[in-house]
Amino acid sequence: MQVISSNTADIWAPPAPPQQVLIFKVGEQTFGIPVDLVREIKCWQKATALPDAPPYMLGVINLRGQVIPIYDLAARLGRNSGEKAAASVVIVVEDDSRQFGILADSVSDILDLSPESIRRTPVGEDADGLIEALVVRDDDVVPLLRISAIATE
Repeated sequence: MQVISSNTADIWAPPAPPQQVLIFKVGEQTFGIPVDLVREIKCWQKATALPDAPPYMLGVINLRGQVIPIYDLAARLGRNSGEKAAASVVIVVEDDSRQFGILADSVSDILDLSPESIRRTPVGEDADGLIEALVVRDDDVVPLLRISAIATE
């Protein structure tokens, strides 16, 4: 990724504009992830818990013969994870040849982003490296997640 500096703001330049981003909610917070990392979106199903797993790992599910871990993004962000509702979804992503799921409350949109709408986080890296950049659209600011940081311990 390349960051372009200007006099008014640092603008993060996506690899090939316009970049498409999947927008979803966890609690009241909206997040985005690059569409090219999303393999599928499926309804929530109970995961099989594993001993000694990180507290934000809900467990594993069988997805057409492949066992994939499911992560609770709310818990990963240090928030209350709340109840898993029937409307909850699992966003299955692939990063560096590994697949895993992210629990979300809902998926709302796919956005085409221009380089001008993507900004660097104002304080640099967040503590866990979870936020890669910020999308500025109208009056909203949507954090773009760094997928590789979600599944780390």
